Amino acid sequence: MEKETARIEAFSDGVFAIAITLLILEIKVPTADNDLAGQLLRQWPSYVAFVISFAFIGIMWINHHRLFTHIRRSNNTLMILNLALLLGVTAVPYPAAVLAKHLGRGGQRTAAILYNGTYFVIAVIFNALWRYCASRNGHLLGQDVDLATTRRITFQYAFGPVFYLLCIALAWVSVPASLLLNLALAIFFALPPSTTERFIGKRGPASV
Repeated sequence: MEKETARIEAFSDGVFAIAITLLILEIKVPTADNDLAGQLLRQWPSYVAFVISFAFIGIMWINHHRLFTHIRRSNNTLMILNLALLLGVTAVPYPAAVLAKHLGRGGQRTAAILYNGTYFVIAVIFNALWRYCASRNGHLLGQDVDLATTRRITFQYAFGPVFYLLCIALAWVSVPASLLLNLALAIFFALPPSTTERFIGKRGPASV
């Protein structure tokens, strides 16, 4: 039988696809014929913002897919939380554009704080979505999802809001360091929860 969440997943995939495609629009084609190489090189902030944002939206899509392999049923609260998550995803191109415009300039700190703040909000919503689905003995999860799997996912996602707050704080000291931590977080969340738990060498929370 088809999962109840099939339409939610299909709609979400479309939103992710549009958001990740819009990122490339920030990279403008140089108009002047003279010094083309120099103009291309001067656009390096746009390349950095594009690569980091593409990686994050792609990894958010991977994690969204992972979650919905476990989520088998839907209700109004799940749909609202998923829409809130997609709101954050569709907003990513804007702080990415702001970062691209101001990276390496006077306003780069504010741009980096806005950028990291967007991901902090998304991380909070991701946690809320998963914890809601896994609450009350996993009332929206499939019967094949055991407690150990639930704990591993909860354990990994709990790091998101904390480390994005750290990225925001780090931006006050060093914007490049803040963006490097962003890339490290992208790698961290790209890993399966079971790998993350083994890497850190700790047990996840006892309950959700």
